[in-house]
Amino acid sequence: MIIRKRLAAGVCGLLAALAVGLLPAQAVADEPDAKPTPKVELVLDVSGSMRARDIDGQSRMSAAKQAFNEVLDAVPHDVQLGIRTLGANYRGDDRKLGCKDTKLLYPVGPLDRTDAKTAVATLAPTGWTPIGPALLGAADDLKGGNQARRIVLITDGEDTCAPLDPCVVARDIAARGIHLTVDTLGLLPDAKTRNQLSCIAEATGGTYTSVKHTGELRDRVHQLVDRAAHPVVTPVATKGAQQCDGAPKLTPGLYSDREKFAEHRWYRVDVRPGQELRASVSVAADRAVNNDYGVLLQAATVHGREIVRGSEAGSGRTDVISSGLRYPKPPADAPDGADEPAAETVCLQVSNSFSAPASVKTEPGLPVELAVDLVDAPHDAADAASFGLGRGWWLLGALVLTGLVAGLLWGWISRWRISVWRTN
Repeated sequence: MIIRKRLAAGVCGLLAALAVGLLPAQAVADEPDAKPTPKVELVLDVSGSMRARDIDGQSRMSAAKQAFNEVLDAVPHDVQLGIRTLGANYRGDDRKLGCKDTKLLYPVGPLDRTDAKTAVATLAPTGWTPIGPALLGAADDLKGGNQARRIVLITDGEDTCAPLDPCVVARDIAARGIHLTVDTLGLLPDAKTRNQLSCIAEATGGTYTSVKHTGELRDRVHQLVDRAAHPVVTPVATKGAQQCDGAPKLTPGLYSDREKFAEHRWYRVDVRPGQELRASVSVAADRAVNNDYGVLLQAATVHGREIVRGSEAGSGRTDVISSGLRYPKPPADAPDGADEPAAETVCLQVSNSFSAPASVKTEPGLPVELAVDLVDAPHDAADAASFGLGRGWWLLGALVLTGLVAGLLWGWISRWRISVWRTN
């Protein structure tokens, strides 16, 4: 008996070893394609003002080169990186030529650290500050694919090539729905530069950072490059319809859209019995708006009957306003062997009441981010619909009844005491 058990164990072990040897090849064959590598482009200002010697005792250009060299040494292997310059080549006074002075210094792709450092070492402060054209060029450099894309703009001054407003350029880039983020860093910026760089970053969901020291510049650029290698969830671009019929059908996830001022947009979500729809929306004010505003998120049937809504209003300056809702669909009892109950199509309406001064451009629309999730509904739909009271209704009823009885008793006792007092 013992020999048989050992023999069986040996055979099982041999089969397991063979399975281990054979399965990896099959697993590799079945594995999905590798995740697309993120793309990052560093856009560096090489205009004449970068000669100023006010960063840690050296010129702004020297500080930028030092920071770049250290960042290039630390770029993750799974990041495709490129470098673009603005104001690096034209030394003259012809504004038309100066505003075309942007060039791809190092093409976006797998990084050769030695070649990239050599290219940066050749730079010398030269000309104008064409930020808008440089952003357009960088967006073209990064186009193609569905991986994370990020532009890191480093400059010490505002754009000198108006009327091509770089903030409008950033909004146009964001409106393309390509999920390209622009982060901006200002080297010892004045108020105008700070405002312009903040506007560029906000329009694309990026960040703005003011920099005064070489170490700050190095650390921040490194953080942003590393963030591209380990991105958070990227919203999926979608476009809401003017009515529920024909609106895009959404599954659980994060979505981005653009909505005009005071516009309504519709989306659809299928909710099965026993599920709870949870949705939230945020509308960003990426430009100057009037003080009174609001956002509405409404769930309705395909026939237009409102199910539930969430709304939020405000006044004064805001960067973003949000609202959300929950809709639990009770489980449906189906006879044994019957088909699974059909899902209900819920229409989600996103509306805003933003308005803007006449001088503010309303195109493209305001950035919208919509989150959709489907979870298991509460076991008792009545509980979910009672706004937090649930089975606490019986307690409320008991308290009301107790108060009524106590009031009657106190009234009877008071009348009895008064009658006794009058008798005496």
